[in-house]
Amino acid sequence: MSVTSLSKLRHARPGGLAQTLGLYSVAGLVALPMLTVILSLFPIPIEDWVRLWQTTLPLYIVNTVLLMVLTGAVASVIGIGTAWCVAMLDFPGRSVLSWMLVLPLAAPAYIVAYVYTDLLDYFGPVQSWLRELTGWGRDDYAFPAVRTLPGAAFILGIVLYPYVYLLARAAFGRQCVNQWHAARSLGLTPRRAFMRVALPLARPAIVGGLALVLMETLADFGVADYFGIPTFSTGIFRSWLAAGNRPEAMKLAAVMLVCVFALIALESASRKGAVSGTGLTRSRSGHLPVGSSRGRLIAVLCALPVLIGFAIPFASLVTNMLNVPDSRPGGDFLVYAGNTLSVGVAVAGLSLLLAAPLAYAKRTRRNALTRSAIRFSTLGYALPGALLAVGVLLPLGELDRSLTHWAADRLGWEGGLLLTGTIAVLVFALVIRFLTISFNALSSGFDQIAPSMDAAARSLGSSPAAVMRRIHVPLLRPSLLAGGLLVFVDTLRELPATLILRPFNFDTLATRIYWLASDERIAEASTAAVLVILCGLIPVILINRTLER
Repeated sequence: MSVTSLSKLRHARPGGLAQTLGLYSVAGLVALPMLTVILSLFPIPIEDWVRLWQTTLPLYIVNTVLLMVLTGAVASVIGIGTAWCVAMLDFPGRSVLSWMLVLPLAAPAYIVAYVYTDLLDYFGPVQSWLRELTGWGRDDYAFPAVRTLPGAAFILGIVLYPYVYLLARAAFGRQCVNQWHAARSLGLTPRRAFMRVALPLARPAIVGGLALVLMETLADFGVADYFGIPTFSTGIFRSWLAAGNRPEAMKLAAVMLVCVFALIALESASRKGAVSGTGLTRSRSGHLPVGSSRGRLIAVLCALPVLIGFAIPFASLVTNMLNVPDSRPGGDFLVYAGNTLSVGVAVAGLSLLLAAPLAYAKRTRRNALTRSAIRFSTLGYALPGALLAVGVLLPLGELDRSLTHWAADRLGWEGGLLLTGTIAVLVFALVIRFLTISFNALSSGFDQIAPSMDAAARSLGSSPAAVMRRIHVPLLRPSLLAGGLLVFVDTLRELPATLILRPFNFDTLATRIYWLASDERIAEASTAAVLVILCGLIPVILINRTLER
């Protein structure tokens, strides 16, 4: 920090220096895993990169890129198509489907992958029913294999398309029907009017939603691991834990970090081109009418993603849960739920605690340094769980060894490492990852509080702390609740970071599902999976209500 900057800080309002230092401290915590991954590249051992290129790196690159491209294509086609129909067309069931189309977000992709593998496998109910119906044998028919890269892309696309759908629906909803009629009056066919008028206006929102889909695909571990697809996430996990090759895991994480930065740049570029469709507001009666038979067809097509992405998996899980409940329904299952609850509450609480000063700084300090620090502090959500885990473990491991040696020399400590392998490390990593969610919730809450209320309270002699306690906190309660719930549910669903960082013999509902599915005990995993999906409905409802306002 320059001398001029320090001088400005000294003359800032009371508490300004502490607030700024706290802001930069949070940014430093978020930067820790990224800096660790970047610094692991130096000095650059060319022979190690050559060896990695000759063995696994090309396979990881090709599979990851193909998975992202195919998933993005599936999510874009479904998301844009359903968003256009719901936002612009008047067909039976439109109002119900408008919120039901978001439901697949409640089901983690790895759970949906487990369900469809169980349903569509050779000995699953679908193929068994087909053989009973036709009398065919194994070699008499060809059935598409589920555990393939296209199968993984379809599973991810059918679960993640709501990111595109939600943003595209909002963008299409801001467009006026008069624009469509004007394009049609100029002789454009419906398809050309959509491609030349509606789609370009919604492009920034669509690209933003697609960037989120690609980030989630890049971060996916559960689907790729279960389907046996070598990607960066599975490669980092196997190199770090299975092979014990930490240098290779760090190099894979570095390449993965480059992909993350590219996706962040894509998302930022999409927002720079954002334009408003029109300043007019369209009434509900302004939807384009369609014929009765065509309307029913549109309703069926819009219902298919909900059926495939949520209804069938959830119904299958409930059936399995009733027929084959978890083999540890008593104390052990309560331990898994308790572990999940304790980690979720800790991460949610700490995320809100750190997000509050960030959101307040955004409200009160609008200089470029503050904006940059806040932007950097909220990058954690873009970091895949596997990358975040290895980026946290390496520096904390070094710190832990130093603390342990100091405690052993000075205090006679003989209990081993103090931090590594504890819940604290897992909570720390998840707070970095989900701080963005709580910040966005609190920032939106602060935007609803007029700055004049702060000024009036300060003019009456209230300190900043009193303003926060007596005005902000009561008004921010809905935002605090929403942000805490969103972080809690995302913590409950997180898989790769939890698998790598959890203490020994410490399982959550997500890891319980993973281990049972790895042993092909899909039906037994249904109890925990149903609970995870039911909890996942909370953020889906909140997100949909927020975007409908």
